[in-house]
Amino acid sequence: MSNPIHDRTDYSKASLTEDQAGDDPIALFGRWLEHAQQAGVPEPHAVALATAGSLTISCRMVLLRSFDAQGFVFYSNYNSRKAMDLERDPRAALTFFWPQVERQVRIEGKVEFVTAEESDAYFASRPLDSRIAAWSSDQSRSVEDRTKLEERFERWMGRFAEGEVPRPLHWGGYRVRPQRMEFWQGRPNRLHDRLAFEHFADGTWARLRLQP
Repeated sequence: MSNPIHDRTDYSKASLTEDQAGDDPIALFGRWLEHAQQAGVPEPHAVALATAGSLTISCRMVLLRSFDAQGFVFYSNYNSRKAMDLERDPRAALTFFWPQVERQVRIEGKVEFVTAEESDAYFASRPLDSRIAAWSSDQSRSVEDRTKLEERFERWMGRFAEGEVPRPLHWGGYRVRPQRMEFWQGRPNRLHDRLAFEHFADGTWARLRLQP
């Protein structure tokens, strides 16, 4: 027997018109992300990443680490499950949800590696413990228990006790090059604003309004 959920929220904080959106979805995303940060949204850079594996679709949360006109960048272990999915099928979807401001952004596109220089620069900016963890964890692989994981971390901490921690070759960045972006603004009566942008080969974007 199913368990119905009756809680409902009537969204009313803002609207999204074509004039407000403009013609550049990357610029609009930047404005929305800044607004989410200023509004105190917890972890505004957290984003759901969906990938296609050999038999199923998989989704998990990652952290956006940079974005520009070229795309949206996150970092991971290149031997992880998400990495294996992207090797089989380099398409991905990202979804940001900021409930405090009643907004959602969906991004779909092709994924590519960032350059080694970009990965090196970001890795060097991470806290020491995070750099050690990149060496000590075989991401997505099984481990006997938490103690074994912590023992691995301590061993790698000892190995790098006297020097710098270089970036492991199995760790680095991915860039999602957007082919489609959709901006959702909650509105009263479930008549939400939805504006989608489609990217063309000549670098231009086409904007269209979708029914909620």
